Amino acid sequence: MSTPRSEQAPAQTGDDAAPRQLVVLSGKGGTGKTSLVAALAALASDKVLADCDVDAADLHLVLDLHPVRREVFMSGKEARIIPERCSACGLCADQCRFDAIHPARTDGGRATYAVDPIACEGCGLCARVCTSGAVELLDARRGEWFVSDTRHGLLVHAHLDIGGENSGKLVTLVRDQSAALAQETGAGLVLVDGPPGIGCPVIASVTGANLALAVTEPTVSGAHDLQRVAELVKGFGLPLAVCTNKADLNPEMAAEIRRVCAEQGFPVVGELSYDTRVVRAQVEGKSIIEYGDSVVADQIRGLWKIVEAMLQKEEE
Repeated sequence: MSTPRSEQAPAQTGDDAAPRQLVVLSGKGGTGKTSLVAALAALASDKVLADCDVDAADLHLVLDLHPVRREVFMSGKEARIIPERCSACGLCADQCRFDAIHPARTDGGRATYAVDPIACEGCGLCARVCTSGAVELLDARRGEWFVSDTRHGLLVHAHLDIGGENSGKLVTLVRDQSAALAQETGAGLVLVDGPPGIGCPVIASVTGANLALAVTEPTVSGAHDLQRVAELVKGFGLPLAVCTNKADLNPEMAAEIRRVCAEQGFPVVGELSYDTRVVRAQVEGKSIIEYGDSVVADQIRGLWKIVEAMLQKEEE
């Protein structure tokens, strides 16, 4: 494949300089997190992008994707029964607590057993109890990960297979690959679109970050979810900044979020207005920054100046 545009003229920040990492989070899906990341991607220079929402990655939809690398993600084990060795005793099925083994027949009509790969947890108990050595444990495919060139630089992203598990490990792989790519190309920033919520994938995405930016909404549930994210980020000792999206739809709740953040020492770096042009920009495969002049685009520009200054301060 052709050399990615972002690799043609790297700006080296230093032989051993580690790139700064900004991870954008939200307490739940649908707050506008990915839309904000796409806008920041249009504003930030000298960066590598990482979409760590591997369960439902969609940052690439507005970035004009050109894949340059594709790899299979293997994690954990998966049982397989070799029909020729199986005595059809049924002991493996009796012992499987996940109901992943069921009766089957070979092409010749001989009774055997088979493993449902979706239900199998790879625990290996079936292999231990099998008296005929018919069960083997294989490395399990869980998804794929990619490096792609975009109009805003290199993007590392992934796709978890249906029923695939260990998404936290896949997030770690995406994050590590993006950091290594930034180091290799001399990029000074890794901009991470993190998963929603506070689960294992979120924990994997904030590990090693320099700054977390939480996107919330001016609702009771939005304030509650923001508090959960804040507690998680504090547990990692990371600084946290807050952006309230669609703040003008509920000014009273936006003010309450601002008050709570002030009490806890979290700067509110942006309060974005509701604007239907954000959706129209997405339909055209653009960020709101690229769509044209608007109030919300100017608000995001102001937000980025503050966040960029915070990142520089963390680096010092």
